Amino acid sequence: MADVGTISYREAVAEGIAREMRRDSTVVCLGEDIGAAEGVFKTTVGLFKEFGPQRVWDTPISEQAIVGAAMGAAMTGMRPVAEIMFSDFLACCWDYLANEIPKARYMTGGQVTVPLVVRTANGGGLGFGAQHSQAVENWALTVPGLKIVAPSTPADVIGLMAAAIRSDDPVVFFEHKALLAGSGPRPPEDYVVELGRAAMAREGTDVTVVTLASTVPLALKAAEQLDADGISVEVIDLRCLVPLDMRTVLRSLEKTSRLVVVEENPYQGGWGATVVSVVADEGFELLDAPIKRVAGACVPLPFADSLEAEVIPTVDKVTEAIRKLSAY
Repeated sequence: MADVGTISYREAVAEGIAREMRRDSTVVCLGEDIGAAEGVFKTTVGLFKEFGPQRVWDTPISEQAIVGAAMGAAMTGMRPVAEIMFSDFLACCWDYLANEIPKARYMTGGQVTVPLVVRTANGGGLGFGAQHSQAVENWALTVPGLKIVAPSTPADVIGLMAAAIRSDDPVVFFEHKALLAGSGPRPPEDYVVELGRAAMAREGTDVTVVTLASTVPLALKAAEQLDADGISVEVIDLRCLVPLDMRTVLRSLEKTSRLVVVEENPYQGGWGATVVSVVADEGFELLDAPIKRVAGACVPLPFADSLEAEVIPTVDKVTEAIRKLSAY
């Protein structure tokens, strides 16, 4: 257990949910093994003990049942937080996530809202193989009507969880598995991070690096290494893909004139392509060099650590991209 001044990423998930459950009696949780077992990733520790079976619901192994029940609960006045154990399994309930939940408010002319959060363990780097390691933010990005959150720090987990649960729009909340063991400062009570506001993770003057979730610490490590070579790297943590804070990105490019986007999604169809297209449309004249993307390869993720490292972004890949761009 972290000391009173710090909290781990996995503890922050439970803490963020608990704070909102204490504040609002309509907030409930549902998912597989989230009750007495406290979650397979231990991200719901203490919730069942504090709030009991009336507000923390263990479900059958059915993603359709979990998300379908959450949708019904949200439409009738509750604010459910539904867990899908691995983000890969969003494919099992995709009809609800793509066709039903994000469209209900629009199709009823605003008469029905669906204020729910679907939270899920996302991403690779732990050798879980092709069906349990994907970063799938880009799946949700293709669906109008969904908000998309992917925090990189424990404080952001808590602050963004509060904003997500309070949102009247459905939110998909990605918790990166490789970040769960990390720790950071515990935020104060009533801490809320506005959805759609990027964080300046590191200030610099030579190259802007846009990141999300697991690629934030990769970029920060790369920036530290490049300091020795006199390359000043600015790192932006988007925190959300919808709403997307392109204003912060463009302001950074006014200073640096060079852009690297680092994402774990596959290069083909990754969220970085959207960021790059907006920069090309709205900030082309700010650029002094081509834009570079460091992204996952378009292959199924291998089990072997050495092979997985070939597929997803690493510090070395990010460092190489920044060096090439700064020398352009």
